[in-house]
Amino acid sequence: MDINATLILQMIAFAVFVWVMMKFALPPIAKGMKDRETRIADGLAAADRGSKSLLEASAKSEEALKAARQQAQEIVGSASKQAGQILEKAKLDAESEKARIVAAGRAEVERELAQARDTLRKQVGELAVAGAGRILKREIDAKAHAELLADLAAQV
Repeated sequence: MDINATLILQMIAFAVFVWVMMKFALPPIAKGMKDRETRIADGLAAADRGSKSLLEASAKSEEALKAARQQAQEIVGSASKQAGQILEKAKLDAESEKARIVAAGRAEVERELAQARDTLRKQVGELAVAGAGRILKREIDAKAHAELLADLAAQV
């Protein structure tokens, strides 16, 4: 193997190439790689934070959903209780209205019964006077004997 000047010049040229590459090309490439590594690390950290915040948001939404379900149950229970109270009040109102109507009906019947009795007493008194008049064959004056007729009607 023979080392000649061409090989030495090639080695010098290669060494200059390596030095130029290390001096001028390698720092921007290394900087670019470092920047990319930083961006990837930031992206992974952001993805990790996003995943954690997603889990937190999911937990919060579950809690909110549970609270909403509980509130809905309370509202339904309250509405059911209120409906029962309204129903009971309506029943009580209906009972009192029924009692009032029955009392008014009974009072009306009593009033009509008293009126019928008075009418019947008057008619009996008139019949008694008419009968007595026929028996006596003379006419009794109703105006003159009004007090007698009132006593007779009261006794009947």
